Amino acid sequence: MASNRRAFLTATAAAALAAAPSPAAADSRPHPPATARAALAELLAGNRRYATGHSRHPDEELRRRHTLATAQHPFAVVVGCIDSRVPPELVFDQGLGDLLCIRTAGQVLDEAVLGSIQYGVEELGVRLVLVLGHERCGAVAATLDHLRTGAPVPGHLELLVDEIAPAARRTHALPGDWAEHTMRAHTAWVRDAIRADPSFTSAHVTAARFDLDTGIVSLLP
Repeated sequence: MASNRRAFLTATAAAALAAAPSPAAADSRPHPPATARAALAELLAGNRRYATGHSRHPDEELRRRHTLATAQHPFAVVVGCIDSRVPPELVFDQGLGDLLCIRTAGQVLDEAVLGSIQYGVEELGVRLVLVLGHERCGAVAATLDHLRTGAPVPGHLELLVDEIAPAARRTHALPGDWAEHTMRAHTAWVRDAIRADPSFTSAHVTAARFDLDTGIVSLLP
């Protein structure tokens, strides 16, 4: 009986080892998008899956983790907001190693953000940078409250308000939702500031809006 049990355990262990992927095993997924156009199409296709409740949650398997332990090849940089409802990997239905995500409140730019984008573009060869704003942004709301009341902005929040306020002032006279206009104008300004930086000339830089109600990402003009 004991020898039979040992034989069973040995066979089971051998089968488990044979089934486990080797750290050096090739990644089983298709090659990542090679151009900015293809990368943007992949992001929008993933978002359609997410918005319709058909997310695939790709690139999360053990083999993928082993492959990424030695190198990474993300196909897009996403500059987005810290809002807990807008995680880029989920919004675009992507997985480990697919995206470089840089998140600040209101997707505000600073030197650390620019340096992080430059790392993705120059060091990793990423060809797409997407700036992602979203409706009902808390940083935008705080900026509008400050402009309406003139109340002082506490501590480090002042940087966020200072960066978003120009977009709010430019759109104040427009009819409709001031917060929505501000978010769109600020997101477009961040996109244009990145586009104008000579460090990013090799990348395509675009901007988009995420709708919290529908889950849909739409490109901004």
